[in-house]
Amino acid sequence: MGNVKFGLVVALFAAIIVWMSTYIVHEREMVIKFKLGEIVSTEDEPGLKWKIPIINNIRKFDSRVLTLDTPSERFLTSEKKNVIVDSFVKWRIINPRDYYTSTQGDERIAVSRIVSILNDEMKGQFGSKTVREVISGERSAIMAAVNKKAGVKTRELGIEIVDVRIKKVELPSNVRNSVFQRMVKERATVAKAFRSAGEEKAKGIRANADRQRTEILAEAYRKSEEIRGDGDAQAAKIYADAYGQDKEFYSFNRSLTAYKNSFSGNGDMLVLSPESDFFKFFKEATGDTGKK
Repeated sequence: MGNVKFGLVVALFAAIIVWMSTYIVHEREMVIKFKLGEIVSTEDEPGLKWKIPIINNIRKFDSRVLTLDTPSERFLTSEKKNVIVDSFVKWRIINPRDYYTSTQGDERIAVSRIVSILNDEMKGQFGSKTVREVISGERSAIMAAVNKKAGVKTRELGIEIVDVRIKKVELPSNVRNSVFQRMVKERATVAKAFRSAGEEKAKGIRANADRQRTEILAEAYRKSEEIRGDGDAQAAKIYADAYGQDKEFYSFNRSLTAYKNSFSGNGDMLVLSPESDFFKFFKEATGDTGKK
């Protein structure tokens, strides 16, 4: 029974020694191994690792991408006007040795250093831009420049800037009103220019349409006159051919037409000599030119 207890004590002691002599590095962690307070090595490969109890101690750091939601800051533009910028940054530890040396492994210190570096870089970028450029579409270029320049400085801290993004850019109320009024004037100027160009183009289109209309009507009138002239010529030829077959009948028909036109009204009266050719067919009983 005593041997069993002794065995259990030895096994427990051995388990404690093994537990104190090993540590696990997870896939989401980086580890610094110390020897009596001095950095011996760093580990980022997951697995079971060994250490000397009491002599070695370890510090673990998160190797995942972390999000830092920075507080809103005021920056001056090239026009010496304030803008309020709200942004966030994605960062991670890439060198635990440099990270520990520069920040004592304190994430609060690391965050403070990152914010300071970002603010310095943003101050330079916004200071070279106008309010219009900042608001209208230069954000991507600003963030790319900040990311690049700030990334160089944070690497000295063992930190990588993965991405920097602006959530919003606001203007102080006094600046906002003046900028809004200027934007309204600029948009009104652009709109006026577009309207003037449109009216000028509309005039050209109307003038061209009127010219085409006049040309079409003139051409149609010319063709109609040609057709009418051809019709009249054909009609005259048909009449001539028809009446040419009997000249006496033609003369008689013309006289009847003249009688009809002359006496179309009840009050019509003509003063003519009875011997006038107008009454030629009234003198002849049969209207066949006096042959009977």
